Amino acid sequence: MAEYQNIFTQVQVQGHPEEGVPIKDGNWGRQGKPFFNYWAGWFGNAQIGPIYLGKLGLASLVFGTIAILIIGLNFWAAVNWDPVQFIRQLFWLGLEPPPPEYGLRLPPLADGGWWLMAGFFLTISILLWWARVYQRARALGMGTHVAWAFAAAIWLYLVLGFIRPVLMGSWSEAVPFGIFPHLDWTTAFSIRYGNLFYNPFHMLSIVFLFGSTLLFAMHGATILAVGRYGGEREIDQITDRGTASERAALFWRWTMGFNATMESIHRWAWWFAVLCVVTGGIGILLTGTVVDNWYLWAVKHGVAPPYPDLNAIDPNLGGAVQ
Repeated sequence: MAEYQNIFTQVQVQGHPEEGVPIKDGNWGRQGKPFFNYWAGWFGNAQIGPIYLGKLGLASLVFGTIAILIIGLNFWAAVNWDPVQFIRQLFWLGLEPPPPEYGLRLPPLADGGWWLMAGFFLTISILLWWARVYQRARALGMGTHVAWAFAAAIWLYLVLGFIRPVLMGSWSEAVPFGIFPHLDWTTAFSIRYGNLFYNPFHMLSIVFLFGSTLLFAMHGATILAVGRYGGEREIDQITDRGTASERAALFWRWTMGFNATMESIHRWAWWFAVLCVVTGGIGILLTGTVVDNWYLWAVKHGVAPPYPDLNAIDPNLGGAVQ
């Protein structure tokens, strides 16, 4: 069984394609003939398809495609419709929100209107996909844990692009579309409000970010480590604890000082991941609306020490210098 002790399972077992549980009347059918892909099998299930789209899924893709086309065509226009420059400068291209003088009014298309339109279609697409995730979970008799985890991420998205700009009274407070423009906005945002690192909710968000990555990595590694004992069949291990879960639990007690069961580790990881974006959204929402300078806030509340007094007497100049 030693050949199974690897990050990638070297043996791929394939049977007849799995069509899934029957779909109730009134729903769309699953589309496409399923097939197997060897490389997909390295990372997960090798089967591709069939695909269930449904009305919500189709509507979400339509709105999302419109948003991507608006953003992409604006990027392309920014390089004078040159395909080579579009590819070369893609990471630097951006679609900016309206300037401050427009407030929350509708601006001309060339002056932020395209950004507002793209954001509208993208938000509708995301919300429709959330509804699809929730509906599919209920239709399959599952819990709605994935939908609420997705909702936590949507919360941060809405804070950045809608809720906080509305509270600040200007669309210019929102994040631009684009990779480096987004990162530049983050840097400028932190500097403008006195260093976001002093924001306690940002601190919590980083704790949950690092914590969730650690928990997911440790859980994945532990299951792979007991894969030779059938540890990947976690449901079986929950209802009928076997040697895999016994060894995994003992390993965690020895290395971490506490026990994590096949079920509880997923609650740990779920909460850590969800709280990362929830606390991050709260921190962004408070910035500029409640706290104007996080460094001064940190000094006032004893979180950070004040900078030393830089006033000094220079005898050569005969006075004080800053």
